[in-house]
Amino acid sequence: MRTRITMLAALTLLAMAAPPDASAQIAAEVEVAQGIVDRMPEGAGTAFPTDVGTVYCWMRVTGAEGEILRHVWIHGETEFPVELTVGGSPWRTWSSKSIPPEWSGDWRVEVRDGDGNLLETVSFTVGT
Repeated sequence: MRTRITMLAALTLLAMAAPPDASAQIAAEVEVAQGIVDRMPEGAGTAFPTDVGTVYCWMRVTGAEGEILRHVWIHGETEFPVELTVGGSPWRTWSSKSIPPEWSGDWRVEVRDGDGNLLETVSFTVGT
């Protein structure tokens, strides 16, 4: 019985000492927009005209200082990853994607941490 209690206590201590999941501490606010002005999104929305040209994915992130996060732009089965280094907390940053008229349709941007864990997703359409 004593061995059982000792093992249980040891397992409990190990579980308490385990480092927390880093992605659980990261929070991201994400918007897509037609531009960035003074480090803020301008013309934010979920639908853009076929001739939009470039769409920006703006993000305000906390709890990720020194981390490399990814914006993964997805259209159909095609992915366009962009790495972003977070320099502080909170931190504002963005990526952009040139979208020619023939790439109209449904898009999404997934925000992923360095281990590939999904933190946030934002969806939008172009020209439909």
